[in-house]
Amino acid sequence: MKKKMFYIRDCLIILIMTAAVLLDTFVVSQKYTVAAERDSSHETAAPVSAPVITGTSYQDENISVSISTYRYNDTDIYVADVQISDLSCLYSVLADNTYGKNVTEKTSEMALENSAVLAVNGDYYGARNSGYVIRDGVLYRDKASGDDQEDLVIWPDGSFEIITEGTVSAQSLADAGALQVYSFGPALIENGEISVGLNDEVGRAKASNPRTAVCEIEPLHYLFVVSDGRTDESEGLSLYELAEFLETFNVKTAYNLDGGGSSTMVFMGELVNNPTTGGNRVSERSVSDALCIGY
Repeated sequence: MKKKMFYIRDCLIILIMTAAVLLDTFVVSQKYTVAAERDSSHETAAPVSAPVITGTSYQDENISVSISTYRYNDTDIYVADVQISDLSCLYSVLADNTYGKNVTEKTSEMALENSAVLAVNGDYYGARNSGYVIRDGVLYRDKASGDDQEDLVIWPDGSFEIITEGTVSAQSLADAGALQVYSFGPALIENGEISVGLNDEVGRAKASNPRTAVCEIEPLHYLFVVSDGRTDESEGLSLYELAEFLETFNVKTAYNLDGGGSSTMVFMGELVNNPTTGGNRVSERSVSDALCIGY
């Protein structure tokens, strides 16, 4: 009888400890730092004349966005061709304007709160305890995920660079002027060539998934890309399939951001794609951060 009681007690302890770890990892919000305000001293002024806006495009003196939909490997892919006059029109936002763990908002909410013309989800840094985080020039996290972790760096001239966390510290990147560092990956295209392998995947991700990627054609000329997946209408893409698709646009650099249920594109406050959180249904997931075009 005592052995049975001890066994039940031990099982309960293990269950409670496991629940506590899961809650701390995925549910309980921990707010560390209010996001720093963007430096307005170099920001591009708002347009003088009214922008020309359609259901798939935006045009003013500083920002040009044109969204096209493609069908590739039984999947709908949404490509926003973006050209900006100044890098201040490209910026990161944090959920609830706060750096922390499990602090989340929907991409559409962050876009609305930050006057974004266009927004896609970022790297969901808050779901992990490591991986460099630099947003709008502010270093928030300098703990590396691993020597081989590939990060995207956006420099003040608008150029993209892929680095590995084992070769450079986050502090060095910040000191060198990095404006954004995203830690998800992997890199899809480097120097115009596919850099991801046929069988590469993100952790335990499915081979065919909704995807989010950001690409540089040249400084200040970018593609924001989101694909559907996990639905009857769209199968989804492997990383290599996404890289193959992006290669046709002659991009110089392409980087994979958080995908799956996180993949979201928002244009002028409206969802462009069909996010799928919780199965085969349209439902937008709350995430830690977003990458935006706007003022």
